[in-house]
Amino acid sequence: MTQQTHSHDNHNHTHEKHAHSGHNHDHDHGKLPVVLFFIGLATFAASFMVTEGLWQNLLGTLTIFLSGYHIIVEGIEDTINQTKQNKKFTPNVHILMTLAAFGAAIIGDFREGALLIVIFAGAHFLEDYAEGKSKREITNLMNMNPTEARLIKADGSTEIVDVSVLKVGDKLQVLNGDQIPTDGKIISGVTSIDESSINGESIPAEKTVGDDVYGSTINGTGAITMVVTKDSSETVFAKILELVNQSQSNLSKKATKIKKLEPKYVNAVIIIVALYIILMPLVFGHTWYDSFYKGMVFLTVASPCALAASDVPATLSGISNLAKRGVLFKGGSFLSNLEGIKAIAFDKTGTLTEGKPEVTNIFFTGENEANAQHYSNIIAAMEKQANHPLAEAILRHLRVTEEISLEIDNQIGKGLVSTYNNKEYRIGKPSQFTNVSNKLEQLNHLYAEEGKTVVYFSENNEVIGLIAMMDLPNENAKKVIAYLHEQGIHTTMITGDAEKTGQAVAKQLGMDEVVGNVLPENKSMIVEELEKKYGSTAMVGDGVNDAPALVKADIGIAMGEGTDIAIDVADVVLMKNDLTKLSYAHKVSKRLDKVVTQNIAFSMLVVAILVILNIVGKMNLPFGILVHEGSTLVVLFNGLRLLKPLKE
Repeated sequence: MTQQTHSHDNHNHTHEKHAHSGHNHDHDHGKLPVVLFFIGLATFAASFMVTEGLWQNLLGTLTIFLSGYHIIVEGIEDTINQTKQNKKFTPNVHILMTLAAFGAAIIGDFREGALLIVIFAGAHFLEDYAEGKSKREITNLMNMNPTEARLIKADGSTEIVDVSVLKVGDKLQVLNGDQIPTDGKIISGVTSIDESSINGESIPAEKTVGDDVYGSTINGTGAITMVVTKDSSETVFAKILELVNQSQSNLSKKATKIKKLEPKYVNAVIIIVALYIILMPLVFGHTWYDSFYKGMVFLTVASPCALAASDVPATLSGISNLAKRGVLFKGGSFLSNLEGIKAIAFDKTGTLTEGKPEVTNIFFTGENEANAQHYSNIIAAMEKQANHPLAEAILRHLRVTEEISLEIDNQIGKGLVSTYNNKEYRIGKPSQFTNVSNKLEQLNHLYAEEGKTVVYFSENNEVIGLIAMMDLPNENAKKVIAYLHEQGIHTTMITGDAEKTGQAVAKQLGMDEVVGNVLPENKSMIVEELEKKYGSTAMVGDGVNDAPALVKADIGIAMGEGTDIAIDVADVVLMKNDLTKLSYAHKVSKRLDKVVTQNIAFSMLVVAILVILNIVGKMNLPFGILVHEGSTLVVLFNGLRLLKPLKE
């Protein structure tokens, strides 16, 4: 499993794991910056209540150092670290803000410098809020990480131990109302478990011997004994906590470009300001005070604060919105790239279909129709002793009026054989029977064309009825396929079943293309072909055999009830097996693209207007600060709109 995950991180297409550069949020100064910010806010307010110039300046200076504490520290720390790492001077926007605030103080505009720092620091906290909200929403999908378990010792007694010491094979007791400590299987007892923390499903799941249980879910009224099946680091809970960290560090392409551009832009602004201050008095005869003042205004208004906040808060808000609805993105790049997909491939079983067969038709020949109930009782009695999915489907469908006790013989090449009231009955594949009426052969052919699996039922070697079954399409799949068509996205079904079976399901769903008889190892080749033909391609799957295709796709999407390996290598996980969440995620991705484009255009336009006004002498420092920092807040609030649910 670790091998596959590792290969996924390294495969060489669009899945790049970008680290934060420029101004990042990796600094953990605890609550101190927030406390200092509010003390600085108080000193800033106090500066308007005093009339003495000295006190105004002193309070303004205090505000710069208090409210700007984390801005100044991060600006200096990041610049030093990035400069060492890149072996060239790599400043960030925090440094520009620090220089602008100190510059304003140097020319005597202490309160203007304080205003700049207060608004910039406030915007910075707002950006942190968006990031924290995203983390919280993803983590909130799970309840608190379990810490203790009731270990059953060799002598039968129980001991409360730390979850971290549990080993695969340990037996645990889980009492009613307890949190399930880790992933495992029930070995005794019956209960209902609230699994909403894992899959968002509000109705508790009925569980009995042999059923899987997951760490962090809540046990209902029954007490159970379970056996540990996974190391604590491998549980579904642990994996989802991993996603929290991945989604923070994997930035979108636009965010990455902005991050790369930031130090170059900051360098350019510093050089232009220095030249401006030196050349204006020498070339145009301005006073040194005027040139320095205008230089500080330029330093303020040209800073890319709004540009730096254009993408990340919006992306994290989108990720948070989706996490609330049970869709986990392993990074911003996957969310922002989703709106650009041109083709999407679906695994059939368990993704587009329910994953289990259901009876669609039962037919008995004319003269035997009157005895349909009697024959149904016999079929149920035979199937009750057979252990395969088709038997389960038949038993779910049949209404039994009389319990019949009989013995069956599961004969290879013949099917189920039994005797009742001196008559021999058989259930099996059509190819195993010879004495078949034309009507039944016609129905068999018709149902096979519709992609159904047919079994015959015979009495004394004469076929008197048939049962047709099918893995029915997922009720949500049709709506999702229709939505994807509206968006001009090509849809392909990939299935290991016969082409006919696939075509029958695809026809009901309205899909563009079906590829049948596909071996698991060939799924990734089909995804590659779709990428060549249509461009950016997503893959939706749920099984181990889908993992290579999920890795190959530009965006791999796993169904949350699928296998661990599929969830490990996918870029997106639909926690509930609800395909409608895919169309919702696509809508959020489209909205995100729109918001980020608006933010970038707006932030650059504001900078351009302010720079021009400064050059022509129509700008002072307080106005420049208010408009410039105001534009940063507009961009942030525009991004935070993505926290609101979209209309589905």
